[in-house]
Amino acid sequence: MKKMKVRSFVTVAMLSSISFILMFLNFPLPYFPVFLEIDFSDVPALIAAITMGPVAGILVELIKNILNWLFIGAPTGVPVGHMANFATGLLFILPVYYIYKKTNSIKGLILGLVAGTFSMSIGMSVLNYVAFLPMYTYFLGMGSFDVKETIVLGILPFNIIKGILLMVLVLMLFRTMRKWIESQRAQYLLQKQ
Repeated sequence: MKKMKVRSFVTVAMLSSISFILMFLNFPLPYFPVFLEIDFSDVPALIAAITMGPVAGILVELIKNILNWLFIGAPTGVPVGHMANFATGLLFILPVYYIYKKTNSIKGLILGLVAGTFSMSIGMSVLNYVAFLPMYTYFLGMGSFDVKETIVLGILPFNIIKGILLMVLVLMLFRTMRKWIESQRAQYLLQKQ
């Protein structure tokens, strides 16, 4: 039992480190606001959630964002972008975890990834309208701009594209890592019993 707890901590730390490194491999998409960048750092968090449960996935998302904030900083001094990245990650990985947990099949994973993409896209549109864009404008002293237009023409389609790219990557990885993921998941499920 104690050995599995140590293993869980080490696995979360390892996946957080991989996720932190993947945050550096980000890239903007043409025609979108410059602060929106694609990165694949949610994939290790999703692997953590699928194999060890939602708390592990949440921890990976939290640790990677804290590390990135400590190493890179934030233009506002307040980690608004990191909070947004954390929320984005949770809105993506949690629906995938819960749907995959119920079905435990490739069909369930695909359905979960579609639900995660939908959840991330709609959820981040709402959160950007209510919290993140107003925080950015306040802390950066930006002039006025049309928030609704930014969300409809920027945030929403960006998150749909990001979700599709994550979906393709996760499905490619799942095909090659399925046996390992299932054996890890079985070990962690036994630990909980």
